[in-house]
Amino acid sequence: MSRITMKANHPNVILVPLQPDDREQFILDNQRAFKYGATQEFGMRDDHFEKDGEIISRATIEQSIDGENAEAYRILLDGEKVGGAIISVDKAFLRGELELLFVNPEVHSKGIGYAAWCLIEKLHPEIIVWETCTPYFEKRNIHFYVNRCGFHIVEFWNKHFRGPAIPEEEVGNWHEDDEMFLFMKVMR
Repeated sequence: MSRITMKANHPNVILVPLQPDDREQFILDNQRAFKYGATQEFGMRDDHFEKDGEIISRATIEQSIDGENAEAYRILLDGEKVGGAIISVDKAFLRGELELLFVNPEVHSKGIGYAAWCLIEKLHPEIIVWETCTPYFEKRNIHFYVNRCGFHIVEFWNKHFRGPAIPEEEVGNWHEDDEMFLFMKVMR
């Protein structure tokens, strides 16, 4: 698959598979977008940073890109790279996970993230249940997933409830002050 074109709400947004020579810039763009969200909320006083002063570490992003069922995409607007997404698809159980979705801060609030999500759904019409998560402080993301994309909050992970849905490989990375929402979307 080389390209998917969105026809409905944003005809100039497409997804293209992440190319090996773009991997490094994809990681840097992802980190910049996540850091932007945290500094908008907390300023530079934020204590939610992972390794090397990043909200999301290189290792976390690479683990998502390299996952067994992972698919990584660049989001293009009029041919320019404006974001990216990583999904994981389990075709045997018809479940999907939106592991990462980011849009460059300069083009926020233009419908690009929503158009990308719609394309992801079109890529995998067989998926019955989608899941994703986001930190509690990411109000823009919470609005996006619930009000725009149709997800529902199904768990709130915090120091009192880490939840059965937290992947085993993430338990060791969990800080007692980390708080996240787990979202689920059941397709109709």
